[in-house]
Amino acid sequence: MRTCLLLAVPDFKPGMQECGMDDVFTLPALFISSFLAATLLPGGSEVVLFGVLKMGPHLYWPALAVATVGNTLGGLSSYAIGRLIPRRDTVKGQRWVQEYGSPVLLLSWVPIIGDPLCVAAGWLRLNPWLAALFMALGKFARYVVIANVAT
Repeated sequence: MRTCLLLAVPDFKPGMQECGMDDVFTLPALFISSFLAATLLPGGSEVVLFGVLKMGPHLYWPALAVATVGNTLGGLSSYAIGRLIPRRDTVKGQRWVQEYGSPVLLLSWVPIIGDPLCVAAGWLRLNPWLAALFMALGKFARYVVIANVAT
């Protein structure tokens, strides 16, 4: 029998777990997909999460965690880009972020408007910790819905 070390194992106990080659690459692929989908690049992390959970329902919580962290970090990269834009310019999403503050980032997962909201939050210099919190909550809620459909 083969064993391998997984970062996130089904029972959340660190250590050696039996796994196939597919399991070794599943969560890192989900992370990369989730990260890239939250940047200005197009991507469909929802489809990847759905597929991961169809192939391995035992990865429910690890997959949710990995997808949420990857997508949140991708959103924070857009936030960082916003901090680099000169203040003399205006940015898309600025009005919503000015009006509603960090809680509007609960919508950062929404296609078309999510990226501009993250960029505007950085441009307006919102508290990065609050921005990350609201991004993560919104993205997690969306992934929970997808995960429950998949399992």
